[in-house]
Amino acid sequence: MRVLITGFEPFGGDGVNPSWAAAQQLAAAGIEGLDITAVRLSCVYGRAIEELRAAVAETGPDLVLCTGQAGGRSGLSVERVAVNVDDARIPDNAGNQPVDEPIVPDGPVAYLASLPVKACVAAVREAGLPASVSGTAGNFLCNHVFYGLAHLIATERPALRGGFVHVPYAPEQVVDRAEPSMSVADIARGLGIIAETAARTTTDLRVPEGATH
Repeated sequence: MRVLITGFEPFGGDGVNPSWAAAQQLAAAGIEGLDITAVRLSCVYGRAIEELRAAVAETGPDLVLCTGQAGGRSGLSVERVAVNVDDARIPDNAGNQPVDEPIVPDGPVAYLASLPVKACVAAVREAGLPASVSGTAGNFLCNHVFYGLAHLIATERPALRGGFVHVPYAPEQVVDRAEPSMSVADIARGLGIIAETAARTTTDLRVPEGATH
C-alpha cells in the first residue's frame, strides 16, 4: 500500500515543525508492507493545497496522512472533522491572513475524515502514547489542508482514504514556556501506528470518544 504523509514547514517564529521532522523520520525508517513518501507543505494558504494535490498526483497513494503542529496539545490528535472556513489568528508565512473565508466556494460546510479515527487512537494508546479523537482541526493551515484533502477525495479520488493528525510541540520548542511536548521519535512512532492501523482497518470502533466541552 502506498502512503503519502505530509508535514508543514516551521511557522510563527519557530525554527522547527515537529510534524515535518516526524514525517521525514517515519519515511526514512519505513514500515513493512507500506511504501511511505513524505512531503513538506508550505505554511501558506492556497499553496499548501496545491502542493498536496501535486504530491497525490505524483505518488498515487492509497492512503494520505496529513500532519501539523498543535502547540498546547499533549498527545496525538486524530482529527474527525474538516470545516470549510479559513479564519487566521496570525498571518501565514507569506503574510496572508484570511478572515471568515471559504476554502472552497460553494463547497460543503464540513467533511468527516475517511480514516478509522477511533481505531487509530486506540492503537496509539495501546502502544503507550497519549492520543485522542479531536472534533476541531482549528481554522489555520491544518484545517485548510485537511479540508482540501477531503474535498479532493470527495470530488476526484473516491478510492483514496485520508485524514489529519495534530502533533504536540517538540521538547526544544518549549524550553522557555510551560507547554506539553513529545519527542519527534515518539511522534513518528505514533504516526506509524496510525498509518498501519488505517491501512488495515476500514470499519472503525464504535466506542465513545466525544468531547463534553
